[in-house]
Amino acid sequence: MRRIQIGWWRMPFVLAFLFLCSMAWPQALQASEEAWRALQEGGTIALFRHARAPGTGDPTNFRLEDCATQRNLSAEGRRQAQAIGEAFRTRRIPVERVLSSRWCRALDTARLAFGALTEPFPPLDSFFEGREQEPARTQAVRRTIQEWRSNGVLVLVTHQVNITALTGIFPAEGEMLVLRPKQDAGFDLVGRIKL
Repeated sequence: MRRIQIGWWRMPFVLAFLFLCSMAWPQALQASEEAWRALQEGGTIALFRHARAPGTGDPTNFRLEDCATQRNLSAEGRRQAQAIGEAFRTRRIPVERVLSSRWCRALDTARLAFGALTEPFPPLDSFFEGREQEPARTQAVRRTIQEWRSNGVLVLVTHQVNITALTGIFPAEGEMLVLRPKQDAGFDLVGRIKL
């Protein structure tokens, strides 16, 4: 077994780095717990990027009605989607409605996590290959979030480009942003959860 040696002159930097990591970890954990509490209370939105699907964009022969022509969830992605559903059930999150992009990787994420509640929702479709569609889709999703008035949770499953256009955040695959609609307009970001 090979040992890694750190020069004595680097030790202060290593210790400073470890200290900063130890300070950030509790804050991230606390933010995740706050987001879970907001979901348990309801009236919130769980905005997901689809689970792990290796690659970028879609093949040139992409057809919406044929999953074989699309980038799909890996085995890890399928497990990740199932773990999302299990986390929601374990924490007794009151999911009321689940809307998903019609891309197979998003629908599969939603169905593996939330089952029959899943509904295809075209405004959540990716515009990675059609940036001109961004304003209309983003506005439709923003309106859906702003109009959510329920004691339950609205789950939205979509793509990185859609989430970044809406929030300015670049989420990891399977990452969730918890949003709370404002009374007048817009929404607040309660927190982020990576499962």
